Amino acid sequence: MINLISDTVTVPTKGMLEAMFNAKVGDDVFGQDPSINSLQDKLSEMFGMEAGLFCPSGTMTNQIAIKTHTNPMDELICDHSSHVYKYENGGYAYNSGIGIKLIRGTFGKIDSDQIIKAVNPNYDWLTNSRLVVIENSCNSGGGTYYNYSEMEKISETCKALNLKLHLDGARLFNVLVETKDSPIEIGGLFDSISICLSKGLGAPVGSVLLGQKEFIAKARKFRKAMGGGMRQAGYLAEACSYALDHHIPRLKEDNDRAKELGIVLERCSYVKHVLPVMTNIVIFELKDFISAEKFIEILNNDGIVASAFGPQKVRFVTHLNIDQAMIDKAKAILKELSLQFKD
Repeated sequence: MINLISDTVTVPTKGMLEAMFNAKVGDDVFGQDPSINSLQDKLSEMFGMEAGLFCPSGTMTNQIAIKTHTNPMDELICDHSSHVYKYENGGYAYNSGIGIKLIRGTFGKIDSDQIIKAVNPNYDWLTNSRLVVIENSCNSGGGTYYNYSEMEKISETCKALNLKLHLDGARLFNVLVETKDSPIEIGGLFDSISICLSKGLGAPVGSVLLGQKEFIAKARKFRKAMGGGMRQAGYLAEACSYALDHHIPRLKEDNDRAKELGIVLERCSYVKHVLPVMTNIVIFELKDFISAEKFIEILNNDGIVASAFGPQKVRFVTHLNIDQAMIDKAKAILKELSLQFKD
C-alpha cells in the first residue's frame, strides 16, 4: 500500500520508539514533566522565543493562539483557504467569539497590501481587526510557501497597524529545508508560532505553541480550559524531540519525491492542472470526464491511497514512510492510467 493520503499517517521509527520508552516523565499540569519541559525549551530556543506550550494537536495550538491574542468582537484576517478557517470546525467563532475576514491570496499566500485593505475602520458596527494568521507551508495552496522577505514585509505591516501576527507552521520545517532560512530570524517576525511534530517529522502526537512568557502563561490557562492539560505526556514529547534531532534534513527527500510526482502528473491525459509543487504536497485538478471520488477509487484498486480536495481535485502527500521504490511504483501506475484514459 502506497499511502499518500497525508503525512499524518507516519508511524514512529525504531529509534523514536526507544527514545519514548526511555523518557523521563512527570505531571505536566504542574509543569513537572522533564521531557515536555525539554521539548518546549528546545523549540523556544530554536526560534528565539521565550517559552513554549506542548499540546496534542496543531488545531489546539492554533485555537489557543487565536484565543490568547483576541477578545470577543475582534476579527481575524487570513487567506480563504487557511487551515484555521477551513479545517478547524469554526473554532475561531466557537472558542474566541470573533469574526473572520477572508482574503483571496495566491495559492494560499496573502500579502501586505491585501492585509492593509482588509483592516476595518474604527466604527461601532464593525469588528476590531486584531490578528493576522498566515500558514507556511500552505496546505490548500499545494504546499506553497512564504520566503523570508515576504514574511518580513507582512510582519512590518502588522506592527505598523497594531495587529498581532500568528504563524501556523504545521509544515514549517518542510519549508525551511528548501529556503534555508534561519528559524531564529523567523521567530523574530511573529507574536506566536505553532509547530506541528506529527506530520513529516514523524512523531505520533504533538504540537508546540511558541511565544513570549506572558503570552504562554495565559495560553496555559486556555489549554486547560480546552481539556488539553496532560499528565505524563513526556513519552509523546520525547518522540517530538527525537524527530527534531533526527528527521529534519530528510524532509528534503519528501519534497523532492513530491516534485517527481508533480512532473509525471503534468503529463497525464486525465490531469487538467497541477498546483506548483514546492514542498511535500501535490494537488492536481482532474479533467471533467472523471471525478476525484472515482479517480481515488481507481487509485485504491492499484494500491495508492489519496484524498479528495474538491469535486475534481486530488491531493498526494509524501512523508517518512514513503520510500523511493514506492514513488517509482506510483509514477508507473499514474503513467499507465494516463494511457488508459487517453482520448
